[in-house]
Amino acid sequence: MQTKNLPTITAWYWAAILAASMCGANTGDFVAHKLHLGHVTGLLPLAVIFFLILRLEQRAKKATEAYYWLAVIIIRTAATNLGDLVSHDLRFSYALVLPALTSLLVLIMVTDKIVSLRSARRAPTHLSGAYLPTTNRIYWLTLLVAGVLGTAAGDFVASYTGLIYGSAVLGAGYLVVLLASMRMRGSEKTWYWVNIVMARTAGTTMGDLVARRLGLSIGTACTGLLLAGIVALSKKMRAEESSRRALPQSAEPGRR
Repeated sequence: MQTKNLPTITAWYWAAILAASMCGANTGDFVAHKLHLGHVTGLLPLAVIFFLILRLEQRAKKATEAYYWLAVIIIRTAATNLGDLVSHDLRFSYALVLPALTSLLVLIMVTDKIVSLRSARRAPTHLSGAYLPTTNRIYWLTLLVAGVLGTAAGDFVASYTGLIYGSAVLGAGYLVVLLASMRMRGSEKTWYWVNIVMARTAGTTMGDLVARRLGLSIGTACTGLLLAGIVALSKKMRAEESSRRALPQSAEPGRR
């Protein structure tokens, strides 16, 4: 994606990622159950929509984060259905699914690291700075696998704790890991993906809890509006901050 269309990594970004995880958990269930596409049939139209979003983003002249967040939602929707397919339809044991997905995620990350070193390409990877990892094919693949892992992990936790307690525990865990990652920055790109997995896991239980309390259709709408609200508020806060920083500079000549 074009740099101008990407969000910066701030606390607002991580709040939006959690909201997107909740929304994607709901949209996945909505596609599978409300649209009656199941966990497999809906994957093809989701793939078409995803590549259409990327195509439109490449041609976009006006800067907007909308393309990024729409792509994230589509990836998360597909990940929800893949996670449910493996765990619910095919009934693979969580004892097999979770280690297998974790190993796959690590393998992709290591491969990305090797490719980056061989090509002498240093992409921005600051966790608490301004940049996302490069949003190339490997990024979206990693996001998909992290989403499938988060779906399976969230369902696993909820099966033992229930949605309310599971949401509280995983939400707190996400916050703790996020705060720890800001202090321990030895491998920032690794921490980025650890935070993504935690957000996906917490978002699964939280999204399911919202859907259970409000109904799937209303819950999907609410989590979507929550994401849109966080993104809009983040944009407004950044604009106000930029205005405050520019104000002293514009006022300085008048003082002289």
